[in-house]
Amino acid sequence: MFEELYQIEERFDRLENELAQPEIINDRELYQKTVRQHAELSKVVYTYRQLKKLQAEKEETQELLRDPDEEIRQMAETEVARYQELIEAAQKDLEFLLLPKDPNDEKNVLLEIRAGTGGEEAALFVADLFRMYSRFAEKMNWRVEVMGSHPTGSGGFKEIIAMVEGNQVFSQLKYESGVHRVQRVPTTESQGRIHTSAVTVAVLPEAEDVEVEVNPDEIKVDVYRSSGPGGQSVNTTDSAVRITHLPTGLVVTCQDEKSQYKNKAKALKVLKARLLDIKVREQQDKISEDRRDQVGTGDRSERIRTYNFPQGRLTDHRINLTLYRLDSIMEGDIQEIIDTLTTHYQTEALKTL
Repeated sequence: MFEELYQIEERFDRLENELAQPEIINDRELYQKTVRQHAELSKVVYTYRQLKKLQAEKEETQELLRDPDEEIRQMAETEVARYQELIEAAQKDLEFLLLPKDPNDEKNVLLEIRAGTGGEEAALFVADLFRMYSRFAEKMNWRVEVMGSHPTGSGGFKEIIAMVEGNQVFSQLKYESGVHRVQRVPTTESQGRIHTSAVTVAVLPEAEDVEVEVNPDEIKVDVYRSSGPGGQSVNTTDSAVRITHLPTGLVVTCQDEKSQYKNKAKALKVLKARLLDIKVREQQDKISEDRRDQVGTGDRSERIRTYNFPQGRLTDHRINLTLYRLDSIMEGDIQEIIDTLTTHYQTEALKTL
């Protein structure tokens, strides 16, 4: 590990020198790339330098253990023990920082939320979860754009698909994929009985053109008139778009925009993200089952979380985390859950190394 850290520190210093070179400063694209690489290494280098400083201070303090004054020796023992704790903590931080990076961590995501079992109550919870993630996105200064939705009459959604754009979006949301179960008394329930419904959440990294190429000859594009609530263009122009990917049979529809061109562009974005997801899953299928579990790819068919409204309780079943502040969680206060999940899966990944 220390040989790798030494090389990282050397590379960091080189990048720092390059950032002062006029030829790099004047090349905007190269400058931004260099700044990005420098920022990626800065946390590792800072922690490594802190570790070296702590080790040097510990060695200096150990010299006092041979002092003839017993009181000084006792003070030195206490300080050496304190330095050792700090050194071990820094080493643990470095182990996490040196874990192989997920290439998708910096990407924007396509967030898909769909109603499962539970009928209209599940559709209402789709709307609640979308609001929760939207509030969290606001806190993170991310941008949320709805790509497509199927609203219900009561204010819920059969499904809603949104593009979430910003810094490190996939790294924060990637463990949200799965079945989210809700337990509460529906507004339509006259006798106060608790119902259990389920909603599925899928978090797909946005596909870049270099990763997924869609051959125009392999897609079928249909246009039709939009339906549902909207402006004057609804039911009057053929603005809605349906794209069928012939090799896979994937079908994507979009009718949220008044412009056929905008709907087609959105539908293609969704199609590419889903094709990338298929590609990634095929790659993961070649990896052993144990490895898939340890890196936390997440099986969407499994229940990952329960939201119990009568008790104000959230339980994440993967890490046995239970929190009794459901009100704030539904307002987007989910950073603690995300951080705990990230630490858990990082620890599991460390075990495989």
